[in-house]
Amino acid sequence: MASTTKIMTATVVIENISLDKTVEISKKAAGTGGSRLGLKTGDKITIRDLLYGLLLRSGNDAAVALAEAVSGSVPEFANLMNQKAQELGLSNTHFESPHGLDSENHYTTAYELAILTDYALKNSTFLNIVGTKNYTVTINGYPKLLSNTNELLGNLNGVYGVKTGFTNGANRCLVTSCKRGNMDIICVVLGADTKKFRTKDSINLIEYTFKNFEYFNVKDFVNSFLEDWKKNNPNFFIVDKGLSNYVDINLDSSIEKTSIIPIKKDLVSDLKININVNPNLSAPLKKGDFLGNLTISSQNQTILNFNVISNSNIEKLEPLDYLLRFFKDYTNQLESSLF
Repeated sequence: MASTTKIMTATVVIENISLDKTVEISKKAAGTGGSRLGLKTGDKITIRDLLYGLLLRSGNDAAVALAEAVSGSVPEFANLMNQKAQELGLSNTHFESPHGLDSENHYTTAYELAILTDYALKNSTFLNIVGTKNYTVTINGYPKLLSNTNELLGNLNGVYGVKTGFTNGANRCLVTSCKRGNMDIICVVLGADTKKFRTKDSINLIEYTFKNFEYFNVKDFVNSFLEDWKKNNPNFFIVDKGLSNYVDINLDSSIEKTSIIPIKKDLVSDLKININVNPNLSAPLKKGDFLGNLTISSQNQTILNFNVISNSNIEKLEPLDYLLRFFKDYTNQLESSLF
């Protein structure tokens, strides 16, 4: 993933050190090859300005300087990067460096890079930096103007980040965040042969997404269906040995995580809901007990699946309950015969 690695580098730095701290550049950092901020041994610069040098100029020297400032060494910093990857559930991602120069055990996937980027963009500092077109850093008290290497920033409607990358092993890479109206997307292109192809592929993917997808409120759609289903099936359940046969149903908490999703526009009109629950239950029944499934499909393709759970507590009949029920039924029959 080349320098798109620096999305994780910046995230770990922002979460672990004061951005106002001034550091002195080591010989190791100053000697790092590839794309550079242009640091020299002994230079003094703040963590904040190093982050701009990392994300705008894609400075590998800045990456090493930041790693050393946070952890003391590149290997120790890589450990922090991998810990963060584990926290985010990135099981197909592994880091060996803060800059992303080619290394056999330094890898990720487009999908997991998108997950990481989504997390990183929730941090306002990261968001502001990757959305900056030009910025002046200060090295040893002298100003230096930086320009963002992201060719889509400021040139394609809605683009507000994120990071470019290139090595001989990775080829051209670009992670882009773009928002138009209420739709906010992340596009990842890896392995493009040239910068031109990287740009073209990113634009095509972004334009395709905004043209063909829209946000859909799954939660409202499902809740409306459930309310109608409950009204039309008031006596659906039979709870063997239960104090009551009335079972209120609901969906598990996963509905909250997928309440609004992007969906292809041509699938929306064909959305269907199917509920599959067992009507024959046994007491005791506890709130949260699994009852079945609810699926949302379109054009015979399942889009989402949720667990249907009990929203009721129904206790099991005790001997005294049977006796009370018998007298109640007997009294009702007697009253009916009298009138």
